[in-house]
Amino acid sequence: MQRGQVRRALSDWFAREGFLEVECAALQVSPGNETHLHAFETEFRTDDGQVSPLYLHTSPEFSCKKLLAAGEEKIVDFSRVFRNRESGPLHSPEFTMVEWYRTGADLAMVMQDAVDLCREALKATGETALHWKGRTCDPGMTPEYLTLTEAFQRHAKTDLNGLLDDRDGFMRAARDAGVGVPDDASWSDIFSAVLVTLIEPALGDERLTVLHRYPVCEAALARACPDDLRFAERFELYACGVELANGFHELTDATEQRARFEADMDLKQEIYGERYPIDEDFLEALGHMPDASGVALGFDRLVMLAAGARSIHDVQWTPVET
Repeated sequence: MQRGQVRRALSDWFAREGFLEVECAALQVSPGNETHLHAFETEFRTDDGQVSPLYLHTSPEFSCKKLLAAGEEKIVDFSRVFRNRESGPLHSPEFTMVEWYRTGADLAMVMQDAVDLCREALKATGETALHWKGRTCDPGMTPEYLTLTEAFQRHAKTDLNGLLDDRDGFMRAARDAGVGVPDDASWSDIFSAVLVTLIEPALGDERLTVLHRYPVCEAALARACPDDLRFAERFELYACGVELANGFHELTDATEQRARFEADMDLKQEIYGERYPIDEDFLEALGHMPDASGVALGFDRLVMLAAGARSIHDVQWTPVET
């Protein structure tokens, strides 16, 4: 019941804001090109026996950006997405992602969108705060805004800026902070270990936390900050230590995006022995896409927090048994 209430509240909010609700196809030639995301692979067979590999998308991002390139300006997709090798109270192989884009918008505008949606979800359930594992977060309060540099200094006593090009120094700092990392860990591995172990658990207490200005090597599909190319215009939103949303001021340089994809797939091949194809139509569209910012929000997680549930599986109509 609360899931339906939150769904209606969010849909109404997007309608008031002038968004067009779209439905992107789940079957794609590429599921996404992030190193540590794993997809479900299938195949399409024609009547004459021709076989083409397809994937269930891990996000509607590529399709949404094709729509922006075709002329849409404000779109939202309440999308069913699929991710393999994911389970636990915050993960499911199939879940709902709310993904929206605004053309001509900066990152601050979609950050505020994400905050507003948390407030709408809470109002829909009639609760006074978001809850999880004994922690509370009031989205009505002014959010805490932390750069990654500030977060590493505050919660890990680590000078991130001074370690951006120093993998060995970063490893020593992480171990000094009590984070276990293997000797062969990459810079990104160390970054993720510190983030997950020391920083994320401390975020979103009492009020929402917006974590922003990621190192550019962690940019994914975001553009670099114009005032400091070492960092990217990317943010994540947290409540009760739970990541709720991930947003970008979108990169529209197809050459740069291809280079990032290829590097990520090379690493995926090295770690997992597999790689996913690059969607050439997406890269072609990227060159025609207007300036835009977008966000992906975990709908099940938001409902879980707004309902005070223990797991996203408690707020899904038919959870996938894993």
